[in-house]
Amino acid sequence: MKKIGVFGVGHLGQIHCKCINESDKAELCGIYDVNILHAKEVAEKLEVPYFEKPEQLLSICDIADVVCTTTHHYEMAKLAILHHKPTFIEKPVTATVEEAKELLQLSQELNIPVQVGHVERFNPAFIAAKAKIKQPMFIEGHRLALFNPRGNDVSVILDLMIHDIDIVLKIVNSPIADIQASGVAIVTDTFDIANVRLTFENGCVANLTASRISMKNMRKIRLFQDNAYISMDLLEKKTEMIHIESITGNVNDPFAMILDLGEEKGKKRIIIDTPKIEANNAIRCELESFIHSIDNQVVPEVSLQDGYLALTTAFEIIKKMNHNLK
Repeated sequence: MKKIGVFGVGHLGQIHCKCINESDKAELCGIYDVNILHAKEVAEKLEVPYFEKPEQLLSICDIADVVCTTTHHYEMAKLAILHHKPTFIEKPVTATVEEAKELLQLSQELNIPVQVGHVERFNPAFIAAKAKIKQPMFIEGHRLALFNPRGNDVSVILDLMIHDIDIVLKIVNSPIADIQASGVAIVTDTFDIANVRLTFENGCVANLTASRISMKNMRKIRLFQDNAYISMDLLEKKTEMIHIESITGNVNDPFAMILDLGEEKGKKRIIIDTPKIEANNAIRCELESFIHSIDNQVVPEVSLQDGYLALTTAFEIIKKMNHNLK
């Protein structure tokens, strides 16, 4: 059982603490927060020790779980890596690309495993679809949220869209050839709604929309690939797959959906599949996945390299959006 120290116990940090306590693979050994009074209150509630200096917690933990504000990710994660502690860092991995690059180089030099908290990789709807995704050529994503004052110190790209950027980069697995993007700041001083079109070198196109001023919540990704369509509802935890297969002869099923494309192309059958969704706690799963990668000395499911690529892409998008405002 790994001893995990949580660095930053705001809203999300306390959720991490709860998930660690619920896991049979980890033990919450202590917490740290720059707000000492707040750390003391949370520690009393969780019945765990709190520490006034991060080095004190690093001296007793096996894994550092960095869940402080994004602006402090770099300094806290760097300190943990320098203490040779496997480190989990919430998304976005750092506040700047330069900070992420330095952490990546440092972790590689010291051979310290690091995982980034792109939690949608552990969404059961994505897990159910993952094995069926084969070279998609068009992707459409919508991530809409009701306005929430928390987390609005960064643009909607770093706040929300970065989840979908990470998933798209993972499943397309091709360099980006072109980025088209536009966004508007409505409520805050940063972009609150954005639309992005990513064109990849392999020909795939991803059209992503993110908004934090929507009238409803939505987290959907739709994929179109050869003879198949896959729809993932990441909010409702539902996945639907539609694929087409060629048929010969007659089909006895009276409810079968058959397309007759003429003599040259023949008949094709439309098959709708709704795979069974295995419910999970995605945050607990990502933490336990990191423990598994450490125990088995394999690359984490969401590596620091993945987090760095997602962040780099996000900042390229923001750069394009800022240029379009001129």
